[in-house]
Amino acid sequence: MTGASALYRLLGDDARLRLLRVLARDHFNVTELTGILGLAQSGVSRHLGLLKDAGLVTEEREGSYTYYRLSPGLRADGNALWTLLRTQFDEAEGSAALKADEARLQEVLRVRRENFDRRAGLDTRDLRQLVPGRSWAAWSRALGFLLPSLDVADLGCGEGYLSLEAAQWAHKVVAVDRSAEVLTRARALATRRHIRNVTWKRGELERVPIDDDCMDVALLSQALHHAGDPARAVAEAVRILREGGRVLVLDLRSHEESWVRDALGDRWQGFGDEQLQALLTGAGLTDVRVRVGARNQGDPFVVLLACGTKPRRRRART
Repeated sequence: MTGASALYRLLGDDARLRLLRVLARDHFNVTELTGILGLAQSGVSRHLGLLKDAGLVTEEREGSYTYYRLSPGLRADGNALWTLLRTQFDEAEGSAALKADEARLQEVLRVRRENFDRRAGLDTRDLRQLVPGRSWAAWSRALGFLLPSLDVADLGCGEGYLSLEAAQWAHKVVAVDRSAEVLTRARALATRRHIRNVTWKRGELERVPIDDDCMDVALLSQALHHAGDPARAVAEAVRILREGGRVLVLDLRSHEESWVRDALGDRWQGFGDEQLQALLTGAGLTDVRVRVGARNQGDPFVVLLACGTKPRRRRART
């Protein structure tokens, strides 16, 4: 009875139950589990230690990483505890917390698929995809070699990862975000990478601190759904462009994941294809194109790409 009491106390914690549910899907390291559950790394490590001591979770080394998975004994046929847990997981499937876990889990799996050299647990079917040196980041940088030296604005830049990638091929980048805190981290990252052609500015998407007609490209990457007024944000992106300049939008298609409002501060649950098209054409852009940029089976989030060109003014004949 003492052992049973201790086990029930162990399972009387939401975080530990969520951990078991996630580990039933695949094996993960602490960093991945921290991202999926949205908990502090120290807390995840503590919960994993307790579950391991109880024999519910196993730990294994793969390269330089330590991965955790459910104990084979827990999932053995006829295990009454696992039958009970699985029933509870199924009944809670539609809860906001588990939907959020599932969305973040899918994102972790997507990153694994796009980083084949770091991916764990490859079977023989996966080996055909394991190409030494394959890297989507390297390909994006390679494509930068094909671009002219442009002046780029990264609007809603966050911690500056895209800004620094653009800086590899751009003449200069002006990165704008409303948060002084994230801009501080972005500047520090640029310093560590010895990148000097990025100017960091604090400002709102609806009131960009950049002069008229001075940029060649305006990027809105996963930023538009944070705008209070998306139409105004697109209009500001157009304002700062030179004639013939382009707005490039990467954002989410409309979805039903309402938890993103509280968890991530999203003001909009994505945009419909026609809605995104209308935002760009309404701002005066021409040659507007909208297409799917990324979609994975089981992932509630679909990424849309949209692009439009600022028309050249007609010159008066003399």
